[in-house]
Amino acid sequence: MHMLGVRREDRDEWEARTPLVPQDIARLNREDSIEFVLQPSPVRIFAEAEYLSAGAGIDEDLSACDAVLAVKEIPSAFFRPNKTYMFFSHTIKGQPYNMDMLRRLMELGCQLIDYERITDDYGKRLIFFSRFAGIAGTIDSLWALGRRLECEGLIPNPFAEIRQTYRYRSLAVAVAAVSEAGRRIAEDGLPAEICPFVIGLAGYGNASAGAQEITEALGAVAVPPSGLDDPSRAPIDRRVVYKTVFTEQDLFGRRDGVSPFDLNEYYEQPELYEGRFEPYLPQLAVLINCIYWDARYPRLLTKQAARELFGGDTPPLLRVIGDVSCDVDGSIELTVRETHVGDPFFVYEPGTDTISDGVEGRGPIVIPMGNFPCELPRESSEAFSAVLSPFMPSLAEADFDVPFERLDLVPELRRALILHHGELTPDYAYMGRFV
Repeated sequence: MHMLGVRREDRDEWEARTPLVPQDIARLNREDSIEFVLQPSPVRIFAEAEYLSAGAGIDEDLSACDAVLAVKEIPSAFFRPNKTYMFFSHTIKGQPYNMDMLRRLMELGCQLIDYERITDDYGKRLIFFSRFAGIAGTIDSLWALGRRLECEGLIPNPFAEIRQTYRYRSLAVAVAAVSEAGRRIAEDGLPAEICPFVIGLAGYGNASAGAQEITEALGAVAVPPSGLDDPSRAPIDRRVVYKTVFTEQDLFGRRDGVSPFDLNEYYEQPELYEGRFEPYLPQLAVLINCIYWDARYPRLLTKQAARELFGGDTPPLLRVIGDVSCDVDGSIELTVRETHVGDPFFVYEPGTDTISDGVEGRGPIVIPMGNFPCELPRESSEAFSAVLSPFMPSLAEADFDVPFERLDLVPELRRALILHHGELTPDYAYMGRFV
């Protein structure tokens, strides 16, 4: 019988997710004869008794396992020679903070499979938590907005009753609270000081889809970017929430100012493009950032643009930036540090380039939380496990001792194999310059 291990998550006290839930482990054990051993955990959302009932073992020692799964990065001291590890490694962009970990895996001759690189034949990601990041990031942004409006003396406001996502016992209860806020807006309206009330969503991928679930619960009416200044919408209805989804073509444009936007060219030659999003900022009350970004691409919001936006005599509409993408010093340059569930936001002051705790200030509240899905650990783990579990038989049966060319692994996992015998596989040879 093949044996797979599941490491406990200990990155922080809020990390209660798991890659495989008891129901799926029971099925894999019964139908595919895969044995599972989990490290004990005081915070995992599913109790150890549930895993024991599913036929899994609980043991601190996972050295007998053929492969070990986790959610977040694994400390280098945990690795053992020639073993196979599967987790979000956050290495494919050459992230400096994880290069020591990658080097250690290489030194030990290990296999590394990254969930982020499990894709279909067309390159579409199959396994992700990003939908739940978008959901939690948007709920938290509405919660922060309610606190900011209270601080400004705008009492009552329909967002004051919304709580931080993790404080709800389930996603369904959280969505019901958002829907109630939407009902109050439809009946009583919004404070004039934040109207027209537009939520801008940058990106249209999985995280944006999650964010849009929450704006739909709020009763938001979709307006295209071209309609933000449409005079036909006046007078603005204070009983309506508007949402605008921005695509790459709305966010970026050719530097030459003449050539049309070309999506393939943008991804292949981003240096030819510059940001075009900042003119929309005065129309937004809340910005939810869900775009993919690395250092090759233009920024979405620069510090300079923020200084200009907040430098006038009248404060702008923008109150909250939910940075779901959470790239420090990245697409949102105001994201100067990552936050977490227990310390979710800060206020960025554009005039002084400083941050402060709390919600009071002239600048926007920024929520760059690196672990938004932790706030919905049960639902996000169940969804993740449902997609991941069908790949477990291939992982369990794979003979990683053979050369890469002869490795019998389903294509989805083969595409995600970054290291084999400690060597970068062909698709990831470019990472050699990072290590």
